[in-house]
Amino acid sequence: MNKITFGPISSRRFGLSLGVDLSPNQKQCNFDCVYCELQAAKPVEKSLVYPKIQDILEQVKQALSSNVKFEFLTLTANGEPSLYPHLKELVCELNKIKQDKKLLILSNGSGVLNSDIFDALMDIDVVKFSLDSAKEKTFYRIDRALKQIKLEIMIEKMIIFRKKFLGELIMEVLIVQGLNDSKEEMLALNEVFDKIKPSRVDFSTIDRPPAYPVKGISLEKLEELSMYITSVPVVLAKHYYKGEKIDFNTQELLKMLQLRAQSEFDIENKFSQYSKEVLEKLIKEQKVVVKNLAGVNFYKKI
Repeated sequence: MNKITFGPISSRRFGLSLGVDLSPNQKQCNFDCVYCELQAAKPVEKSLVYPKIQDILEQVKQALSSNVKFEFLTLTANGEPSLYPHLKELVCELNKIKQDKKLLILSNGSGVLNSDIFDALMDIDVVKFSLDSAKEKTFYRIDRALKQIKLEIMIEKMIIFRKKFLGELIMEVLIVQGLNDSKEEMLALNEVFDKIKPSRVDFSTIDRPPAYPVKGISLEKLEELSMYITSVPVVLAKHYYKGEKIDFNTQELLKMLQLRAQSEFDIENKFSQYSKEVLEKLIKEQKVVVKNLAGVNFYKKI
């Protein structure tokens, strides 16, 4: 039997996570993203080679009984985990045994187009969808999805999913140089995120060898582009920061937190010790509130 579970690994945005690979033998995905860290492969409609539910549960139970510490049980795959043909039943069984862990899926979002997968996703604690562009032409250039996957319909279904979903929805945008690294692309995404209303949006760029000859953007450019996303809280992972730590006085800090919630990564990597002390004072005075959005703390002016 192939190893299905792996880790726990320390995730940049989810703490400690035990991975559950629903396609351990080969890449099976309905996208062929240019930035994928797996080898390029023709997109497929469904998984044809996959582990049995019983084998998955057996390995998860072993991990749970070993008393290894982790917070998330993460459904992932060499490809797209929502293509697993028995997803609804698997999610149901994992929810019975997960104890105090949260069930998370890292998905490209296309599952919302299938009513059975849509229903299965509803029973997961934290769902993460990718959306690299709100423009059809750019979407196909980056994600190289099966042609029957229509971006406009996928976005509409994501909006419906968010309205019904009781868990936490996270969106992820990965920026590729020369493809979706413009102001126009960001403004289109901002408009869509305003309609989907996810808990937060994670911003990143290429930092592992990609399947195709494409490049990431600079850290400064990534931060600059993320500023156009104003409709929802934005996270840049810890390693996407560099530069001087800044002193903010009370007025500057309140103004910043009024305009844009700052994540714990922002605080840790951009704030000087003086700024952190000012922030603590404002929290005690109940002028700033701390909200946890799917495992990441955000600071916002009340």
